[in-house]
Formats: sequence, structure tokens, C-alpha cells
Amino acid sequence: MVQVTVPSFAKLNLDLRVLCKRPDGYHELRTIFQTISLADRLTIGFECAKRTEIELACSADIPDNLVIRAAQCVLDHLKLTARVHFRLDKRIPLGAGLGGGSSNAAAVLLALPVLADSQIDRQNWVRMAESLGSDVPFFLQGGTAVGLGRGSEVYPLPDQPARSALVVASGIHVSTAEAYAALKRPLADPLTSLAQSPILGEFQTIAWSLHASGPEQLPLKNDFEQVVFQIHPELSAIVQKLRKLGANPALMTGSGSAIFGLFADSDQARAAADQFSPGTAFPVRFLSRRRYQRAWKLALNGKITLWEAGLPPSLNQNVGS
Repeated sequence: MVQVTVPSFAKLNLDLRVLCKRPDGYHELRTIFQTISLADRLTIGFECAKRTEIELACSADIPDNLVIRAAQCVLDHLKLTARVHFRLDKRIPLGAGLGGGSSNAAAVLLALPVLADSQIDRQNWVRMAESLGSDVPFFLQGGTAVGLGRGSEVYPLPDQPARSALVVASGIHVSTAEAYAALKRPLADPLTSLAQSPILGEFQTIAWSLHASGPEQLPLKNDFEQVVFQIHPELSAIVQKLRKLGANPALMTGSGSAIFGLFADSDQARAAADQFSPGTAFPVRFLSRRRYQRAWKLALNGKITLWEAGLPPSLNQNVGS
């Protein structure tokens, strides 16, 4: 059995806008993703076998674990039968809008083909990621990126510096479905109605300006805050506390319930963490696309990954450098 331990990084939504409800039942989103240093650790053991057996040992109780679903997806695509054993060390708080489950699924998509000594073309990699969840495609590349549609259509932006941040996960559960319903976005055809959306105009300004201006100079926003904070005012109190401690900006990520604040340096972020209950505040740093991919190359001993698949040899040498 071959074995490898890989990182599974969390994300923040630096900006998140919900434009309208689509005819397919999903909502049309615009968001800016950012990977951060907070990460789960996933150990994968693989060996070919006459029949498929997938086992998972996890440090947390996760009822619908995307790791197993992602593994079956890869094996089905490669037409392989194998014994696959996972050990998942959860460090990303559950149900907090930090993308832990989606990141775990992407980790399987990135690592399992390497262990199986196989390749998946980029189109099928993305297709499998989309089938597992809206945030999963982003974790195939990391860094700073725009998410469109359901959030699964991802385009890289110029990377942010390694900014210091504090993530506060209070443990409050926010129902994503209820949060969407509370927004009461109208049913619309995105292809014909988005051009008139003032929300879209606001988001475009943020996306165009982020690299030059930095997040502290822009009116970043999460549309879910207006409804989630009405239900859970204690989350709004965390935002206010972070701002008083020097965070700029301070926002909720995803549909909640984690709150993050950006600080001038890591010392300020650690000092702010001391003002929250133990185990709820996590000092982190932004993780660029280059560092994200470098971490993966190190974990996979430099073997081919998604970013190298199909690229000329000269480009292969530069990925993750």
C-alpha cells in the first residue's frame, strides 16, 4: 500500500454577493475566494484490489463526508478497483463557512490519481469537483480567485500578500438554506438581468480594485450578514469586537458562522486571539496560489498534479517554484 499525507486548506470569502435566484433553483453568486493557512491533514493509503473498499477514520463526526464520495468518483472515472484508507485530522471548524468539507474533497481529487499512478485531464477534474460541491473547484487551484455562477466557475485573480488574519469560529450553526431563503432574492434569468444589477456593479468594482488597493481600503461585503446577524446577533458582536481590536475589515465568511478580521501583522492577530475563548480563535495568514501549489508538490514528492497536466515541459518546471 502506498501512502501520503496531504494538506487541506481552508478558505475565506473576502466578498460575497447574492444576485438572484436562478431557474435551476440555485442562486447566482459573485465571490472572491482566498485560501488561508488553517488546514486539515488527510492521510491516504492506496492499493489496487479485486474489489473496492473505502474506509475513513476521522477525528470529528461528519455525517456526509465528501472524502468517500470524492474517492469513489475518482475510482469510477479511472475504472479502478482498490482499497483506499483515509485518516482525516480535522482542524478546520465544521459548518463555519470555511470550506473544510469542499477542501477535503479537492484533496482527494488531487492526490488519489497520483497514488494510482494515473492522470485525469483538466476538464474531467473540474467536472468531478463541480459534482461534489460548489466550492470544490476553487480548491483545485487555491490563492485568490473570483467565483461566478454557483461559485463553481473560478477565475484566478492576482494573489494577495501573505496578510495576517484572525478567524473566530463560535460554533453557532447557520443553515445555508435558511440564509438563502431569508435573502428573498427574486427569480430571474441571470443572462438577461445581471447587467442591470447594482449588486453586480459593486462587486465588479471590488474585484477590479482589490490587487491595487488592498482589502482594508475597499467596502467589502457579505450579503448573508444582513439576515444571519438578525438571527444570531452574537455574530455581529464578534465583528464589532474584532474592529475594536484593530481588524480592518471584519466580515463573516460564506453563509457563516465564522467571522474573520484582517490585521496589520501576525503579532496583532495573536494578541486579538487572546481576547476570545480558547479554541475559538485561529490566527492565520493568506496563502497565495504559488504557495498553495508548492505545498501540494512537496506533499506529493513533486509528482504530476492538476496544474502540470497537459502543459509543455518548460512550464512544468516552473509550476510551484
